Amino acid sequence: MYQDKTLVCRDCGAEFVFSASEQEFYAEKGFTNEPGRCPTCRAERKQRNSGGRFGSREMHEAVCADCGTTTQVPFKPSGDRPVYCRDCYAQRRERY
Repeated sequence: MYQDKTLVCRDCGAEFVFSASEQEFYAEKGFTNEPGRCPTCRAERKQRNSGGRFGSREMHEAVCADCGTTTQVPFKPSGDRPVYCRDCYAQRRERY
């Protein structure tokens, strides 16, 4: 039913194959549009987009309430609650 198609990437202009099995997968998922980007550009775009959300997190230094080592956390400690390093936090989670 499906046949391999050669498409052109809208980002880099390279030709790539939209295989019959990929077309079938798209149809099963209900996708109506063909991919506009080659697999390489899709992966780069996905990396850029996820990196923007998680890669640019501001980290703050804190002292672990259990072992006293300096650690970094993704929030600004307010001082009214204890802060734990990764290892101590994992140990506390195991207890509960």
